[in-house]
Order: sequence, then structure tokens, then C-alpha cells
Amino acid sequence: MKVRLTSRAAFAAIALCAAAAPAMADQWGDIQARKELRCATFADVPPFAAPDPKTREMVGFDVDMCNAIAKQLGLKATVVPVSVEARVPEVKMGRVDVTVANLAYTLSRAEQIDFSHPYYLAKEMLAVRASDPGTKKADFVGKRIASTKGSTSELSIKMNKSEPVTFQDTGSVYMAVQQNKAVGMVANTMTITKLVGESKAGGAVPMKMISEPMVFQPIGVGMKKDEPALLAKVNDALLALDRAGEINNLWNKWLGPNTEYKMTRDDKVVPLKELKFEPIP
Repeated sequence: MKVRLTSRAAFAAIALCAAAAPAMADQWGDIQARKELRCATFADVPPFAAPDPKTREMVGFDVDMCNAIAKQLGLKATVVPVSVEARVPEVKMGRVDVTVANLAYTLSRAEQIDFSHPYYLAKEMLAVRASDPGTKKADFVGKRIASTKGSTSELSIKMNKSEPVTFQDTGSVYMAVQQNKAVGMVANTMTITKLVGESKAGGAVPMKMISEPMVFQPIGVGMKKDEPALLAKVNDALLALDRAGEINNLWNKWLGPNTEYKMTRDDKVVPLKELKFEPIP
């Protein structure tokens, strides 16, 4: 038997189905409409993002990266300073559109947010007091090591079977080693390089960097899950900026051979699946 719906009944049925179907989000469309890219960066972690002492405006590598990505997309960037542990929740809950804050790919983070193509491969390095006899990360198994809370530095300490002692900012992490509250600290290569140099300048306990990395980690832009249009746009922007040499220019400005960090960027923007590394849990 065939069932025919009246026009009113048909309309009601269509409306009911539409209401039952999940709404398809289009974050890229919303971003285009407001012509603004809300970008989370560190609140105070130089040289990535920190307030300029004179102007109080946010400056740093990640701030410039955010502005460059936004410009490539035809948008204006709005920088939103966040804590280390808030980098993933802020983008996950949609309070910002992207996170550009030295955000390393980990398996647990990838379950919560999407990552762009990595734009460099970072290392988590361990620094200890110069008088410490240890020379490799295995020498510090079971020992107290400081890091920022909620960071991949903290995860790398756990992976080494050491005891993490966490703080809200890098300055407090450094002081934990200086005040003998921890035998060492873990952070990215450039931060460790800078702090080890400062410790040898006088008035502080000299420190040394252990040459063996605690862990390798691809750094990318974080975005809300299931937003394929935004993900594709950010990936395209990163590829274009890399081809134009813009990422290298920004790197050299903040982290390059003529800075106190003396870091060289040899990486190219490539899909994550093309990299060979052991993901952090």
C-alpha cells in the first residue's frame, strides 16, 4: 500500500528530519564572515610570545607566525595569550580558532584537536647543574626534574621514568633548579640554550645541557576537530609561507644564528604522516 503525505505533513516530516540531523559546523565560514583569526599564543614564554617591556604588546615567533598565517588567509589576527595547559582546551572549546604556541603533536592531544602540517621538528632537552656527573637521560631516571605544567616537557619526564615537578611558567622551572628543588629542568632546545647561557653569566648556579634529547616532537597549529575546511586552509597557508621563505625569515628573526638561541631551521612543511618519529602518548 502506498502512503501519500499531504503537503503539510511532508513539510513537517522534512522539518523533523532536519532538526534530528546534527548541525554541520563550518568554522572557516564563520572566520571569513568576521574577517578575523583568533589565535592563542603563550602568555609569557619568550621568544615565542611575551609582552614587549616597552609597548606591552605581544611579540615573538608565534605571534609573527599567527599574523603571517592570518595575512595569507586574507584575515586580521587577534592574539589571545593563554597558559601552557590551556593551549588545547581553548581551541577545543572554540574560544579561539587556532593555537600557535609551540604546540607539539601528541597522541592524547590528537584525540582532542586536529593538527596542521608541522612547521618544524623540535627537541625536548634536559639541563642540570654543571656539577652533576650525569651525561645521558638514563642517568636521571627516578630523579626530580622540573617543567611547565601540562607541557610535552612534563610528558617527556614521565617517559624517562623521572619524577616531574611542575610550575606555571618557565621562570619558576628555572628557579627550581637554582634553588635545588629539582636536579634539572626540561624545555625546548632554544629555551634550554638561553637559560644555560644565562646561568653561566654570573650570580647563578651554572648549568649544562645534556646532549641526548629527551624526545623529538613535531610542532604544528592546533585546531578544533572536524573542521576540514579550516584545516585545509591553514595547511595551504603554511605551505605557501614555507615556499616563500617567510617561515625561515621569522625563525631567523627570533631564533636564528644571529640571536642568543643560534638555531638553524632546516625543516620543511610536510604532512605529519611523512615524518618518522615516535609520538608522545
